[in-house]
Amino acid sequence: MADATLQHNAAAGHGLAGEFEAPLFGAYSKKVGMWLFLASDSLTFGALLFAFSYNRIYTAWPTPFGKESIINATVMTACLLSSSLTMVMGVFAARRHDRAWTRNWLLATMAFGTAFIVLHAMEWTHLIHEGLSLPGFPKPAGQLDSEYAKISTGVPQFAATFFGLTAMHMLHVTIGVIYLGVVALRKWFLPILAALWLAGVFLIPADNVFHYGVHALLIGLIVASIILFLKPKDYDAQDVEVSGLYWHFVDLVWMFIFPLVYLMSTKV
Repeated sequence: MADATLQHNAAAGHGLAGEFEAPLFGAYSKKVGMWLFLASDSLTFGALLFAFSYNRIYTAWPTPFGKESIINATVMTACLLSSSLTMVMGVFAARRHDRAWTRNWLLATMAFGTAFIVLHAMEWTHLIHEGLSLPGFPKPAGQLDSEYAKISTGVPQFAATFFGLTAMHMLHVTIGVIYLGVVALRKWFLPILAALWLAGVFLIPADNVFHYGVHALLIGLIVASIILFLKPKDYDAQDVEVSGLYWHFVDLVWMFIFPLVYLMSTKV
């Protein structure tokens, strides 16, 4: 009789969130899944950082970044560090079940992340205009004899590793901003994302490399729409914490990129 009662209770409770799920190392499945994803993603950035370091050691590596680039990269770093703080505050607010401040802190984190993307895009635009480019990038007139143009032709590994590493990181920050927007605003974020994509398509000049890169927002819009309409839910403290893990990972990666790519490539 007792065994039948236990089986009935187990069957009745089956499917309830977290009821009969044995935690791995004391962590719930979504958190473990994010850690596994970040572990695999770290291999990608590790390979890119290794490629940059290897070329730097075994090549006559240029040091082209002047005061303007270093100041811009420092402000970008400050934006990401500030976003980590607001993300932590958002997690704390979610644990207190304070929905309003959870949303506010997530929006602040998104604002800092967006500022980072804009500053990075301005840096890319400046470097490309000065002559640092890859095959397929627009070639500004009158920059064939500039320092950056000579670097692009003389040490093509510099442009390849610089754009490859920073583009991958910028993509991750963009994904992170979309991720937080979905958690904070849910379906209300979709028209905002659509407006940003349309603004980018029509406002970014056709000869700018980001004219095509802005379509990453369209892909994010499609994926977010599928998630929000097929599986709508009210994101809780666990979801906010998991999104925070991703965001802190993106910030941590930049703490390797900033000194390696910028500070160690400053003009002497």
